[in-house]
Amino acid sequence: MKQILTIVLLVFLQLAISCQGGNKKSKAVQNTTNSWNTDFLDDFDTYNPDNWQDQRIWVNNENHCYVPDGEFGTREVSDGTLKIKVVNVGKKQPCDNLDKHGNQHPETEYVAGRICSKNRKEFVKGRWTARLKLSSNGEASMFPAWWLLGAQNNESPVQEENENICWPLTGSGEIDIFEHHGDHMKDEFTTGAIVSLGECDKGDWQSARKNFPATLNEFHEYSVEWEKSDLVYRLDGKEVYRNEGEGDKYPEPMFAILNFAKITDSLMAGEWVMEVDWVKHEYRK
Repeated sequence: MKQILTIVLLVFLQLAISCQGGNKKSKAVQNTTNSWNTDFLDDFDTYNPDNWQDQRIWVNNENHCYVPDGEFGTREVSDGTLKIKVVNVGKKQPCDNLDKHGNQHPETEYVAGRICSKNRKEFVKGRWTARLKLSSNGEASMFPAWWLLGAQNNESPVQEENENICWPLTGSGEIDIFEHHGDHMKDEFTTGAIVSLGECDKGDWQSARKNFPATLNEFHEYSVEWEKSDLVYRLDGKEVYRNEGEGDKYPEPMFAILNFAKITDSLMAGEWVMEVDWVKHEYRK
């Protein structure tokens, strides 16, 4: 009788273990099916022109001049991170940046860096993430950003025939993953989509964007992902905001932008820095 009970118990234990193993395997298969796969990663061991190019344009009445090739240290890679900067060069000098109407930026003592993955790395949907920090938690006139723009945008540099769609129409839509307005906040960032109003240069900046707290002078991961019809925004992997139904309004390939702007007339000395550890794009199988 004891032998029979022992055999029955062993069979029961084997069945239980088998069932548990089956559940684990099922979960593993499910996780693999739904896992993110990286198709672009730049960890900034160097500046790679196959991934990025300088973008020199005058927008938003910015007070600085975007300069090429990291002039004045406005864009540099060192110690495994990218530094995008605004720098006060001490005296006003000419600026060749043009706005979308062909007007030239006036002389300014401020220079800055702006890079984009336009015509280098462009993707439809998926998930974009950057790990970055600022040199301070917020100062007047600071305007750094990590964001996406539709690949058919008609603003400089125009390099392909289909780059003929005005902001923010489909093909030239905008999604702001991380933006900081130093005039209005400290220890906070703005995230969310720009809602197109159906005409050139007409976008709703308010209804689909929101501010959230963060220690800006410490590294964090800022991301946006397409989850079916929604745009989901995450801070260090945790969802902080969601644009319900807005994801379907961005079907186009999009490129990434990293820039540090000076947005108002507040004085600054020295330099401001946005330090970027890495940028990546992922997709689901």
